[in-house]
Amino acid sequence: MVPRAQMANDALWSPVVRGLVPYTPGEQPRLSGLVKLNTNENPYPPSPRVIDAITAAAQQGLQLYPDPESTALRQAIGTYHGLDAACIFPGNGSDEVLAHAFFAFFQQTQPLLVPDVTYSFYRVYCQLYGIRAQLVPLDASLQIHVADYAARPAGGVVIANPNAPTGTALPLAEIESLLSSQPDTVVLVDEAYVDFGAQSAMALIPSHPNLLVVHTLSKSRSLAGLRVGFAAGQPHLIDALVRVKNSFNSYPLDRLAVAGAVAAYEDVAYFEQTRHAVMQSRDALTLELWRLGFEVLPSAANFVFARHPAHDGAALAARLREHGVLVRHFAQPRIDPYLRITIGTPTQCEALMRALKHSLSFGAAQK
Repeated sequence: MVPRAQMANDALWSPVVRGLVPYTPGEQPRLSGLVKLNTNENPYPPSPRVIDAITAAAQQGLQLYPDPESTALRQAIGTYHGLDAACIFPGNGSDEVLAHAFFAFFQQTQPLLVPDVTYSFYRVYCQLYGIRAQLVPLDASLQIHVADYAARPAGGVVIANPNAPTGTALPLAEIESLLSSQPDTVVLVDEAYVDFGAQSAMALIPSHPNLLVVHTLSKSRSLAGLRVGFAAGQPHLIDALVRVKNSFNSYPLDRLAVAGAVAAYEDVAYFEQTRHAVMQSRDALTLELWRLGFEVLPSAANFVFARHPAHDGAALAARLREHGVLVRHFAQPRIDPYLRITIGTPTQCEALMRALKHSLSFGAAQK
């Protein structure tokens, strides 16, 4: 038998795919027993009402397609935020919603303004869709300055508030100033972590036709495994997202996801209880890190961004892993010394502190 001719791995790829640098998700370990503080998951399970709703949904109707508009979820989210259902666009996780938004709004002649240190998926979307991105540097304290965006011509603006991976947040007045400074382009505010202490821009939607706010249920509602996110904006923006969605996948959310997400929004008491528990643990952990000599950025998220002036970030992350604790390190300019540490339960935070004390002692002994 004549062997098939050898072919280069990327010979059949399109030029766009060949040039992509994909997003790298945090490690999902196969080993048991690790304290997982590297992917900003909620340490608490979802509301029991979520489990009940999913169980009930699984017992009927799975042979049928789900509602392509996710009407019940749009209504539940709109009711919670005081918006009409026509202002809500649900999707299969906020990453899918963000991808549709980049495609719908940012393929313009002017560049998209993006912070130089932020959620790295934004640059991937720009590569994927051929969007020209202009990076706007954070200041020396790794803070966003709205004035830096107001002074530039733009085909769109994207910021995360709180920012990721820094955790720092802008007050609502600064978001409104940004919207007013760029009235002719879409300003996308990614509020994945807003429920842990920042001010949401949802209230600005009725008065700002250029505002699109994106949320996820992965963080504050403990549904990272269910994959539900949404965008909120005036109906003309939502209509554009629906056009993109229906040109890609008419049924992005299944029946179980919709049922669970609706139940999560209905159980407000559980949501408040767990998010406040995370915030209390974050504040306590920040104090403990300060006592160990860490510099910790002010966080309004379910993680902290910290560095130790006497220790290399990558080496410290590796030592923590040897002690059974996973945190996230980004080998990127400006933030290489930092660790992003997800807030866990009090027990998980105690395990982190024990591992840190061992790791810092080991590092000092090596010098």
